[in-house]
Amino acid sequence: MEKLTIKEIARICGISVSTVSRAINNHYDINPETKRKVQAVIDQYGYVPNNSARNLKISDARNIAVMVKGITNPFFTSMIKVFEQECCNHEYSLVLQHVEDRVNEVEVAALIEKEKRLNGIIFLGGSPLDSREKLDRLQAPFVLCSVAVNNAADFDSYSYVAIDDKTESRKITDYLLDSGRKRIAILAAIEEDCSIGTLRLEGYLDSLIAHGIPADPELIVRPLAAENTYTYENGYAGVRKLIEQNIPFDAVYAISDAIALGAMRALHDAGLRIPEDVALCGFDGLEIGKYLMPSLTTMAQPMDMIAMDSIRALFDQINQEDAEPYHKIFPGELRKMESA
Repeated sequence: MEKLTIKEIARICGISVSTVSRAINNHYDINPETKRKVQAVIDQYGYVPNNSARNLKISDARNIAVMVKGITNPFFTSMIKVFEQECCNHEYSLVLQHVEDRVNEVEVAALIEKEKRLNGIIFLGGSPLDSREKLDRLQAPFVLCSVAVNNAADFDSYSYVAIDDKTESRKITDYLLDSGRKRIAILAAIEEDCSIGTLRLEGYLDSLIAHGIPADPELIVRPLAAENTYTYENGYAGVRKLIEQNIPFDAVYAISDAIALGAMRALHDAGLRIPEDVALCGFDGLEIGKYLMPSLTTMAQPMDMIAMDSIRALFDQINQEDAEPYHKIFPGELRKMESA
């Protein structure tokens, strides 16, 4: 047989190329029997996976790392699937690295770059520009995906694909105010946040100013810890805090759909009707929002398009040393559903 490829292994084993990739990379959700089957084919035909950590002989590593900042945010799940499939299509291995909120993702990327001999890196979420000097020392090309793009001029030297979080957040707050809501609570990020959470809060505040409404600090509800931000629990706890402290509000704007889901449950448990008593909006456009009762009004992001543009921009840089930085800001889509 000619040089064995991931696609050939998938055909022999009767599984998908993405499953082969997960088996080779010891992905957490791979079935042990499937992994043994893939390894048997590798041993039989002499295929060499591109991963130095497996103690295998390699002549040309083909690894792309995705640094995921904000591991609790389900928004990233569908995007990772796009990265995984495109890597398989190009016969690259995907190295998926979750980065805790208080850990520097660029420092982690630098360590993995040395260990895995990376061909490319995608920074998913976070705010890597805080470590510009370390970012510039990376040898592999990289793309910033769904990061906090505040001042676009700061990103001129780097490829990025995102949305304008501040502008889109203002739009959804405008919508709530224009529909007659006056006391809008925002379930925000921690005060130390320097990523998309801060931009979405700024958009909310800009909308209040434009409508001549002073910001009420009591309506800015923050989680106890950064790692709890994009969770159902945070949304539930945030609304319970408002209710228990007798803070009046007629709308809740959660900076992610995951937070909004928890908020919806808390409103229901308190006997408050949505949207009659309290309007509820999220941000991201998770598919599950369409199937809730009531369905969730949200600012939807084109997740698959953002992911596809990011991985294609990365492959362009891998294949063309003189490729110009790629800059793309997608618009959001205000989905007016039943909750507001």
